[in-house]
Amino acid sequence: MKQTKLWINGIWESTNETSKLTAPYTGELLANVAKASAGDVERAIEGAHQAFKSFKNTTAYERAEILYKVVEIMRERKNELAEILADEAAKPISAGLTELDRTIATYQFAAEAAKQSTGETIPMDAAPGVKDRIGYTKRVPLGVVSAITPFNFPFNLVAHKLGPAFAVGNTVVLKPASQTPLSALAMAEIFKEAGLPDGALQIVTGSGGELSETLVTHPLVKKVTFTGSGAVGLKIKEKVGLRKITLELGSNAALIVEPSTPLEKIMKRCVGGAFGFAGQVCISLQRIYVHSSIYEAFTKAFVEETKKLVVGDPHNEKTDVSAMIHPDEVSRIKEWIEQAKQQGATVATGAEFTERTCSPTVMTNVKSDMKIVCQETFAPIVSIVPYDTLDEAIALVNESELALNAGIYTNVLTDAMKAAEEIEAGAVIINDIPTFRVDNMPYGGVKMSGYGKEGIKYAVEEMTDLKFITMKLNYE
Repeated sequence: MKQTKLWINGIWESTNETSKLTAPYTGELLANVAKASAGDVERAIEGAHQAFKSFKNTTAYERAEILYKVVEIMRERKNELAEILADEAAKPISAGLTELDRTIATYQFAAEAAKQSTGETIPMDAAPGVKDRIGYTKRVPLGVVSAITPFNFPFNLVAHKLGPAFAVGNTVVLKPASQTPLSALAMAEIFKEAGLPDGALQIVTGSGGELSETLVTHPLVKKVTFTGSGAVGLKIKEKVGLRKITLELGSNAALIVEPSTPLEKIMKRCVGGAFGFAGQVCISLQRIYVHSSIYEAFTKAFVEETKKLVVGDPHNEKTDVSAMIHPDEVSRIKEWIEQAKQQGATVATGAEFTERTCSPTVMTNVKSDMKIVCQETFAPIVSIVPYDTLDEAIALVNESELALNAGIYTNVLTDAMKAAEEIEAGAVIINDIPTFRVDNMPYGGVKMSGYGKEGIKYAVEEMTDLKFITMKLNYE
């Protein structure tokens, strides 16, 4: 049986306590996972602080070369890493390979960003009475970054923390999701092989509830970056004080489908956006608002396409949807669906359950106050709702306090721009589903969906301070 350890100061360390890691699809025991204590986290933070003293002085070229080497190693080991995702996250192999391609691109972007951190010259003589001075700005690293990541993209969302942090010379203490520690620990080996100095990356595994206090309040931590639930994010924000913080929280992604849309060209894309990785994606398509003139045709086609999806073993290349991360999540969404049915909703297809899986589910006749509509489901379930006017559709999209991405399909330019301006979301995706992210674009929500931006260039700004320097050119 595999026994994992903590990665502290470039050494694998055992712990007195462990927790059992089971495969979401089979329930089989995968590993006994090291359970860090608060003292372990303190040592990791102190080690990262010591490593920062030298790592901050490495050159941009040196840091970029480390990240390029990570890219090279991950390309060589991609199939092996995809198996880890299938084991610990029940991510189908095809989806796992896609995530790894994105992860490789993320580290590539980070390597390039290491060589592109720039400042600006300030015209000091633009102010009256000031002359013979030069002024400029530069980006400087912060120090120790605490990074807390979720289970759904355990390689790529870790990359969005580590890549920009290392690009600018920060060090990181990483606490991966309890359900997916193996992928993070694999990255420790990869970064070691790539030449990252010992101590620059520390990995502590265990309960987020038990470790987060130290991770977000330790005086040596200068930045906290968290991706996860809104409830946990709010608690973290209350504790961080004056530290910099980035919160990428939940969402309830909505799509508007206008009558000008060629349905046959978008159906497969919409179904994929709703049910990829069993809907356990923060921008998974959860609400679809369809113009009443095409509602019946859209719903029929969507249901037919949904029925083609294969539910099964994540290691099978033909599988589209596999297990949810934990049986408790299956029980939760089953309860939400039953509650919606009692309130008048209709199951158009799906709502078939095993202990560990939920079949792709399409709901109609829903109301805005149902949990499956107004909260983040994080499950393979989508609701289809008719509307009569674009104003009505935009109002329905904006009802949610969760606002990361939203989308609209339309061939009418004025409608596209109206939606872009009036939808309240971190991003509006025109003529595509909201389940869309390119890893160099700005990414982050508004309202209750988060605080700050990711995307390598924007994360670099979040993980650095802007320092101003001025020099008087004479003594007069």
